Amino acid sequence: MNEPLTVAARGPGGKRRREAVRILRATARDAGRLTRMVRGSRAYEGHYAAMVAGYRVGPDYIEAHEVHLAVGDEGRLLGFYALVMSPPELDLMFVADDAQGLGVGRLLIAHMKDRARDAGLGSVRVVSHPPAEGFYLSVGARRTGTVPAAPPAVLWDRPELLFTVE
Repeated sequence: MNEPLTVAARGPGGKRRREAVRILRATARDAGRLTRMVRGSRAYEGHYAAMVAGYRVGPDYIEAHEVHLAVGDEGRLLGFYALVMSPPELDLMFVADDAQGLGVGRLLIAHMKDRARDAGLGSVRVVSHPPAEGFYLSVGARRTGTVPAAPPAVLWDRPELLFTVE
């Protein structure tokens, strides 16, 4: 996807404006900024913080999986996702805190579904961060179950969802 799409954006003082967004394949050089986005996400504050405290998106991970970035004006990282092909799973999905609610997540999900379709996948599993379940349901996933907590890394049950890829 080389043609930019447009989303609403917040400029100085919180004013809304339009921003061109490109979805690009991540490279090993993106590892640091992806790791910073994961560790700095407000979605993982409080009791969720332990899950991402030492998390690292490494160059090897980026090379092994379909990792795509949503990049805005002047190369600003707006979000990213990681699609594992076998077994098919949306492993990571993050949108910058200041870009949430602007349509970036929807663009990333649409792109992920296109990539999955192109790869011949019929569905993609998501084990969701509990507060993100509503977003996934709003973009077409359906709940299929619950993944039990797995201490010490994950201390809470998580919703399991499925995207059907047509």
